[in-house]
Amino acid sequence: MIISIDNKNLARYVYKQICNFFPDENNHDVANIEKCVDLALDRLDYCFKHINVAYYSNKNKESLFNHLNGDHYAHFLYFLSNSIWHEIEDEKLYSKIFLLNKALHGLDLFYSREMPDIFLLVHPIGTIIGKASLSNYLTIYQGCTIGHSDSNNINVPKIGERVTLFSNSSLLGKCRIGKNVVIGANSYLIGTSITDDKIVTGQYPNTKISSNKSQKRFFY
Repeated sequence: MIISIDNKNLARYVYKQICNFFPDENNHDVANIEKCVDLALDRLDYCFKHINVAYYSNKNKESLFNHLNGDHYAHFLYFLSNSIWHEIEDEKLYSKIFLLNKALHGLDLFYSREMPDIFLLVHPIGTIIGKASLSNYLTIYQGCTIGHSDSNNINVPKIGERVTLFSNSSLLGKCRIGKNVVIGANSYLIGTSITDDKIVTGQYPNTKISSNKSQKRFFY
């Protein structure tokens, strides 16, 4: 991966940001961030090398990470918060990195959410990704909501591979979404099953389902 800032300086960059955004009396060890920056960048590299979108790879198909590209950095902060959550017992640290992502990008993606290995966030301002079963090659645009529809967090969406959620769309409750499905802009489903290769438009329960014949791909 070609990166705009080396691992050690990236760790210090994140450390300075959380100190500025959250100036409480909790002192965090920057070494813990350094340790998990390596893990996060490895995960980011694997994710980005599968993305067939400008600015994510070069002509040689080497993945690119620019810490000043908001979409890149939103991905990275999720991977970092999740990696720290798995590796280090410092709840305040991974909570702050989650909140940093929320403050910088308007993205509510909790540190304990398990995203697929390969996904794409497209300027995800206002997007909320709650509890769900998610699959690879997932694309999520701005203003989207994925999550449960009950107080017990039982009825959650299950989403197949190569699903795209366009802007301001939502999947709530026990939705079962097949492969290669497109959820159109401003559309939403509640507890609905959609088979493979479909396009969904409109709002539940008055949704329109049509065939998805497009071969457009955001991924290799």
